[in-house]
Amino acid sequence: MDRKEPRLGTVQETLLIPLYARAVENRKEHALLRDARAEEIVASIDYDFGRFDNLPSLTGALLRTLLFDRWVTEFLSQHPDATVVEIGTGLNTRHERVDNGRARWFELDLPDVIALRRNFFTDSPRRTMIAASVTDAAWAAEVASHDATGPHLFVAEAVLPYLREPDVRGVIDLIADRFPGALLALDTAGPGFFDTQEQHDALSKVEARMHWYCPDPAQLADWRPGARVLASHTLTSLPEDLVARLPLPYQQMVSAIAAQRLPQAEGYRLNLLRLP
Repeated sequence: MDRKEPRLGTVQETLLIPLYARAVENRKEHALLRDARAEEIVASIDYDFGRFDNLPSLTGALLRTLLFDRWVTEFLSQHPDATVVEIGTGLNTRHERVDNGRARWFELDLPDVIALRRNFFTDSPRRTMIAASVTDAAWAAEVASHDATGPHLFVAEAVLPYLREPDVRGVIDLIADRFPGALLALDTAGPGFFDTQEQHDALSKVEARMHWYCPDPAQLADWRPGARVLASHTLTSLPEDLVARLPLPYQQMVSAIAAQRLPQAEGYRLNLLRLP
Protein backbone atom coordinates (compact mmCIF):
# COMPACT_ATOMS: atom_id res chain seq x y z
CA MET A 1 0.00 0.00 0.00
CA ASP A 2 1.23 3.51 -0.83
CA ARG A 3 0.94 5.12 2.59
CA LYS A 4 0.79 8.91 2.75
CA GLU A 5 3.30 10.78 4.87
CA PRO A 6 1.52 13.60 6.73
CA ARG A 7 3.62 16.71 6.11
CA LEU A 8 1.92 18.86 8.70
CA GLY A 9 2.74 21.92 10.77
CA THR A 10 3.11 21.73 14.53
CA VAL A 11 -0.49 22.48 15.49
CA GLN A 12 -1.88 20.65 12.48
CA GLU A 13 -0.27 17.41 13.71
CA THR A 14 -2.78 17.34 16.56
CA LEU A 15 -5.53 16.38 14.07
CA LEU A 16 -4.06 12.88 14.08
CA ILE A 17 -5.03 12.35 17.74
CA PRO A 18 -8.85 12.39 17.33
CA LEU A 19 -8.50 10.55 14.02
CA TYR A 20 -6.67 7.73 15.79
CA ALA A 21 -9.16 7.78 18.66
CA ARG A 22 -12.03 7.13 16.24
CA ALA A 23 -10.09 4.47 14.36
CA VAL A 24 -9.22 2.54 17.53
CA GLU A 25 -12.76 2.86 18.84
CA ASN A 26 -14.20 1.46 15.62
CA ARG A 27 -12.48 -1.86 16.32
CA LYS A 28 -14.22 -2.34 19.67
CA GLU A 29 -17.29 -4.52 20.15
CA HIS A 30 -19.08 -1.88 22.23
CA ALA A 31 -17.91 1.41 20.77
CA LEU A 32 -18.80 4.99 21.62
CA LEU A 33 -19.12 5.66 17.90
CA ARG A 34 -18.47 3.87 14.62
CA ASP A 35 -16.06 5.33 12.09
CA ALA A 36 -14.78 2.75 9.61
CA ARG A 37 -13.51 5.56 7.40
CA ALA A 38 -11.17 6.76 10.16
CA GLU A 39 -9.76 3.25 10.48
CA GLU A 40 -9.11 3.13 6.74
CA ILE A 41 -7.39 6.52 6.78
CA VAL A 42 -5.12 5.60 9.70
CA ALA A 43 -4.04 2.48 7.83
CA SER A 44 -3.16 4.68 4.83
CA ILE A 45 -0.96 7.18 6.72
CA ASP A 46 2.73 6.71 7.45
CA TYR A 47 2.89 7.94 11.04
CA ASP A 48 3.78 6.56 14.46
CA PHE A 49 0.27 6.41 15.87
CA GLY A 50 1.50 4.01 18.55
CA ARG A 51 2.59 6.98 20.68
CA PHE A 52 -1.12 7.57 21.39
CA ASP A 53 -2.00 4.00 22.35
CA ASN A 54 -4.08 3.53 25.50
CA LEU A 55 -4.22 7.23 26.38
CA PRO A 56 -7.25 8.22 28.50
CA SER A 57 -7.66 11.46 26.56
CA LEU A 58 -8.62 9.48 23.45
CA THR A 59 -11.89 8.75 25.22
CA GLY A 60 -12.26 12.45 25.97
CA ALA A 61 -11.83 13.26 22.29
CA LEU A 62 -14.55 10.74 21.43
CA LEU A 63 -16.97 12.18 24.00
CA ARG A 64 -16.36 15.65 22.59
CA THR A 65 -17.05 14.40 19.08
CA LEU A 66 -20.26 12.71 20.21
CA LEU A 67 -21.61 15.96 21.64
CA PHE A 68 -20.58 18.01 18.60
CA ASP A 69 -22.18 15.38 16.35
CA ARG A 70 -25.35 15.69 18.37
CA TRP A 71 -25.41 19.47 18.02
CA VAL A 72 -25.02 19.17 14.25
CA THR A 73 -27.74 16.50 14.07
CA GLU A 74 -30.16 18.62 16.11
CA PHE A 75 -29.39 21.67 13.99
CA LEU A 76 -30.04 19.81 10.74
CA SER A 77 -33.24 18.26 12.09
CA GLN A 78 -34.55 21.80 12.57
CA HIS A 79 -32.96 23.24 9.41
CA PRO A 80 -32.46 20.39 6.90
CA ASP A 81 -31.26 22.67 4.09
CA ALA A 82 -28.86 24.65 6.27
CA THR A 83 -25.09 25.08 6.05
CA VAL A 84 -22.47 23.44 8.26
CA VAL A 85 -18.94 24.84 8.29
CA GLU A 86 -16.21 22.68 9.85
CA ILE A 87 -13.46 25.00 11.09
CA GLY A 88 -10.19 23.12 11.35
CA THR A 89 -11.73 20.06 9.76
CA GLY A 90 -8.53 18.00 9.89
CA LEU A 91 -9.37 14.46 8.82
CA ASN A 92 -12.77 14.56 10.44
CA THR A 93 -15.57 12.40 9.05
CA ARG A 94 -18.53 14.24 10.52
CA HIS A 95 -20.12 14.53 7.09
CA GLU A 96 -20.04 10.74 6.78
CA ARG A 97 -21.55 10.33 10.25
CA VAL A 98 -24.36 12.87 10.36
CA ASP A 99 -25.05 14.35 6.91
CA ASN A 100 -28.76 14.39 6.13
CA GLY A 101 -28.47 14.30 2.34
CA ARG A 102 -29.57 17.93 1.94
CA ALA A 103 -27.30 20.24 3.92
CA ARG A 104 -24.44 22.30 2.46
CA TRP A 105 -21.03 21.52 3.98
CA PHE A 106 -17.78 23.46 3.97
CA GLU A 107 -14.58 21.97 5.40
CA LEU A 108 -11.94 24.57 6.25
CA ASP A 109 -8.34 24.02 7.24
CA LEU A 110 -4.81 25.18 6.48
CA PRO A 111 -3.35 24.31 3.06
CA ASP A 112 -1.13 21.47 4.33
CA VAL A 113 -4.11 19.80 5.99
CA ILE A 114 -6.36 20.15 2.97
CA ALA A 115 -3.60 18.74 0.75
CA LEU A 116 -3.54 15.64 2.97
CA ARG A 117 -7.32 15.54 3.22
CA ARG A 118 -7.72 15.49 -0.57
CA ASN A 119 -6.10 12.06 -0.59
CA PHE A 120 -9.17 10.71 1.17
CA PHE A 121 -12.09 13.04 0.38
CA THR A 122 -13.38 14.86 -2.69
CA ASP A 123 -15.56 17.89 -3.21
CA SER A 124 -19.15 17.45 -4.34
CA PRO A 125 -22.01 19.82 -5.17
CA ARG A 126 -22.91 19.92 -1.46
CA ARG A 127 -19.44 19.59 0.03
CA THR A 128 -16.51 21.97 -0.47
CA MET A 129 -13.03 21.98 1.03
CA ILE A 130 -11.40 25.37 1.61
CA ALA A 131 -7.64 25.75 2.14
CA ALA A 132 -7.19 28.82 4.34
CA SER A 133 -6.48 30.00 7.86
CA VAL A 134 -9.54 30.58 10.01
CA THR A 135 -8.11 34.03 10.78
CA ASP A 136 -8.24 34.97 7.08
CA ALA A 137 -11.53 36.65 6.17
CA ALA A 138 -11.35 35.28 2.62
CA TRP A 139 -12.78 31.90 3.66
CA ALA A 140 -15.93 33.54 5.01
CA ALA A 141 -16.37 35.37 1.73
CA GLU A 142 -16.07 32.07 -0.13
CA VAL A 143 -18.72 30.42 2.07
CA ALA A 144 -21.01 33.40 1.59
CA SER A 145 -20.49 33.36 -2.17
CA HIS A 146 -21.68 29.76 -2.37
CA ASP A 147 -24.50 30.13 0.10
CA ALA A 148 -25.69 33.52 1.25
CA THR A 149 -28.82 32.39 3.09
CA GLY A 150 -28.19 29.94 5.89
CA PRO A 151 -28.87 29.31 8.69
CA HIS A 152 -25.30 28.41 9.58
CA LEU A 153 -23.63 26.21 12.17
CA PHE A 154 -19.87 26.59 12.59
CA VAL A 155 -18.08 23.72 14.30
CA ALA A 156 -14.61 24.46 15.72
CA GLU A 157 -13.54 21.24 17.43
CA ALA A 158 -10.09 21.33 19.07
CA VAL A 159 -9.05 24.41 17.08
CA LEU A 160 -9.51 27.78 18.77
CA PRO A 161 -7.55 27.07 21.99
CA TYR A 162 -4.41 26.84 19.82
CA LEU A 163 -4.88 30.46 18.72
CA ARG A 164 -4.12 33.53 20.78
CA GLU A 165 -7.03 35.43 22.30
CA PRO A 166 -6.99 38.37 19.84
CA ASP A 167 -7.25 35.88 16.97
CA VAL A 168 -10.09 34.00 18.68
CA ARG A 169 -11.94 37.27 19.11
CA GLY A 170 -11.29 38.06 15.47
CA VAL A 171 -12.74 34.72 14.35
CA ILE A 172 -15.88 35.21 16.42
CA ASP A 173 -16.25 38.78 15.12
CA LEU A 174 -15.78 37.57 11.54
CA ILE A 175 -18.49 34.91 11.85
CA ALA A 176 -20.90 37.24 13.67
CA ASP A 177 -20.42 40.04 11.14
CA ARG A 178 -20.69 37.83 8.07
CA PHE A 179 -23.33 35.34 9.29
CA PRO A 180 -25.64 37.03 11.80
CA GLY A 181 -27.53 34.62 14.03
CA ALA A 182 -25.15 31.74 13.38
CA LEU A 183 -24.41 29.00 15.89
CA LEU A 184 -20.81 28.28 16.90
CA ALA A 185 -19.77 25.05 18.62
CA LEU A 186 -16.34 25.31 20.22
CA ASP A 187 -14.24 23.91 23.04
CA THR A 188 -12.52 26.06 25.65
CA ALA A 189 -9.63 25.29 28.00
CA GLY A 190 -9.86 26.75 31.48
CA PRO A 191 -6.81 27.30 33.72
CA GLY A 192 -7.04 23.82 35.27
CA PHE A 193 -6.62 22.27 31.84
CA PHE A 194 -4.45 24.92 30.22
CA ASP A 195 -1.87 24.98 33.03
CA THR A 196 -1.35 21.20 32.95
CA GLN A 197 -0.99 20.67 29.20
CA GLU A 198 2.73 19.91 29.54
CA GLN A 199 1.65 16.81 31.49
CA HIS A 200 -1.31 16.03 29.24
CA ASP A 201 -1.08 12.43 28.06
CA ALA A 202 -1.54 13.25 24.36
CA LEU A 203 -0.28 16.83 24.00
CA SER A 204 2.96 15.84 25.72
CA LYS A 205 3.57 13.51 22.75
CA VAL A 206 3.52 16.39 20.23
CA GLU A 207 5.01 19.89 20.08
CA ALA A 208 1.78 21.90 19.81
CA ARG A 209 0.55 23.86 22.82
CA MET A 210 -2.60 25.83 23.48
CA HIS A 211 -2.32 29.62 23.75
CA TRP A 212 -5.85 30.72 24.69
CA TYR A 213 -7.58 29.83 27.91
CA CYS A 214 -11.09 30.79 28.90
CA PRO A 215 -11.86 30.68 32.63
CA ASP A 216 -15.60 31.03 32.07
CA PRO A 217 -17.35 30.43 28.71
CA ALA A 218 -19.96 33.01 29.74
CA GLN A 219 -17.36 35.64 28.86
CA LEU A 220 -17.77 34.66 25.21
CA ALA A 221 -21.20 36.29 25.24
CA ASP A 222 -19.63 39.46 26.60
CA TRP A 223 -17.39 39.75 23.56
CA ARG A 224 -20.37 40.33 21.27
CA PRO A 225 -23.43 42.16 22.62
CA GLY A 226 -26.46 39.96 22.02
CA ALA A 227 -24.51 36.69 21.90
CA ARG A 228 -25.75 33.85 24.14
CA VAL A 229 -24.16 30.67 25.45
CA LEU A 230 -26.86 28.06 24.79
CA ALA A 231 -24.99 25.14 26.35
CA SER A 232 -21.71 24.48 28.14
CA HIS A 233 -20.57 21.05 29.33
CA THR A 234 -17.51 19.43 30.77
CA LEU A 235 -16.70 15.91 29.62
CA THR A 236 -18.12 14.70 32.94
CA SER A 237 -21.32 16.77 32.77
CA LEU A 238 -22.61 15.83 29.33
CA PRO A 239 -26.37 15.75 28.71
CA GLU A 240 -27.91 12.95 30.77
CA ASP A 241 -29.65 11.28 27.84
CA LEU A 242 -26.39 11.21 25.88
CA VAL A 243 -24.55 9.59 28.79
CA ALA A 244 -27.39 7.10 29.23
CA ARG A 245 -26.75 5.79 25.72
CA LEU A 246 -23.04 5.21 26.27
CA PRO A 247 -21.81 1.63 26.75
CA LEU A 248 -21.93 0.83 30.47
CA PRO A 249 -18.13 0.86 31.04
CA TYR A 250 -18.00 4.40 29.67
CA GLN A 251 -20.89 5.51 31.86
CA GLN A 252 -19.03 4.18 34.87
CA MET A 253 -15.80 5.85 33.82
CA VAL A 254 -17.46 9.25 33.35
CA SER A 255 -19.12 8.91 36.76
CA ALA A 256 -15.86 7.98 38.44
CA ILE A 257 -13.96 10.91 36.92
CA ALA A 258 -16.78 13.31 37.81
CA ALA A 259 -16.59 12.21 41.44
CA GLN A 260 -12.89 13.14 41.58
CA ARG A 261 -13.53 16.70 40.34
CA LEU A 262 -10.12 16.86 38.70
CA PRO A 263 -9.05 20.39 37.66
CA GLN A 264 -8.05 19.05 34.24
CA ALA A 265 -11.55 17.63 33.67
CA GLU A 266 -13.43 20.58 35.12
CA GLY A 267 -11.35 23.12 33.20
CA TYR A 268 -12.19 21.90 29.71
CA ARG A 269 -15.62 22.75 28.33
CA LEU A 270 -17.70 22.17 25.19
CA ASN A 271 -19.87 25.12 24.29
CA LEU A 272 -22.64 26.10 21.91
CA LEU A 273 -22.84 29.83 21.23
CA ARG A 274 -25.58 31.77 19.45
CA LEU A 275 -24.10 34.84 17.77
CA PRO A 276 -26.17 38.00 17.38
